[in-house]
Amino acid sequence: MLATENNYLIDSHCHIDFKEFDDDRDLVLDSALAAGVKKIIVPAVAQNAWQKTIDICNTFPQLQLALGLHPIFIELHQPQHLVELEDILDKALSKPASECINQKRPCAVGEIGLDFYLKELDRDKQTIFFTKQAIIAKRSALPIIIHNRNAHDECIRILQEIGTQGGIIHAFNGSIQQARKYIEMGFLLGFGGMLTFDRSRKLHFLAKQLPLDSIALETDAPDMTVAQHKGERNSPEYLPYVQHAIAGLKDVSVEEVAHTTSANVRRIFNLSAN
Repeated sequence: MLATENNYLIDSHCHIDFKEFDDDRDLVLDSALAAGVKKIIVPAVAQNAWQKTIDICNTFPQLQLALGLHPIFIELHQPQHLVELEDILDKALSKPASECINQKRPCAVGEIGLDFYLKELDRDKQTIFFTKQAIIAKRSALPIIIHNRNAHDECIRILQEIGTQGGIIHAFNGSIQQARKYIEMGFLLGFGGMLTFDRSRKLHFLAKQLPLDSIALETDAPDMTVAQHKGERNSPEYLPYVQHAIAGLKDVSVEEVAHTTSANVRRIFNLSAN
């Protein structure tokens, strides 16, 4: 396991609530803490999983909650779920922070977005649900966590029309021009395990070109693992491999990567430094 003394990392995208972690979630989170991963943002993906995600985030102090309707599961999503999402956010955010000690307040709306890579997914329905969730996030003054494949121009158009609180473009793999448009709107670009593979030349180029203060580290565990654990379940404890990859590509210290990327995520999601 890679570790750096006094490391403070934030995994900005991890599905620690997924069933793949049901048998050893405590151990995985302990290992992540030992590796310097002090906070983890957990984006929910479907209404039927929200309560599990909420319960898990309330159990572990380092977990931060986000709620949303993921485009890959678009066939599961119903209009009523949008109403429920807004209602949950309204109730949670109306409480003073002092009353939320044992009940995490959502720090973002996510995971939401557009996936035009998978041809079988209904694009029109995706666009409707993404747009409405972005509007809900704006009303709630929350950032958004965006999944996007093959739809960056459409995503940018929608965000520019609505206006947003910013957020993170998860697993960014667009063009440098698209990256700059996202940054102008207050978004960070997420980089994860794919960056550790030698063949990921486009991602290497993007990581070199983009300013460090526009980058977030992520794992997307249990998916998209690092090269050092190819073929295995991904884990938040592997985030330091992404940290080291960024440091090497940008020729900066691993400590600078930890400090800057963690500060980026705390700023976007209004998280404490503790």
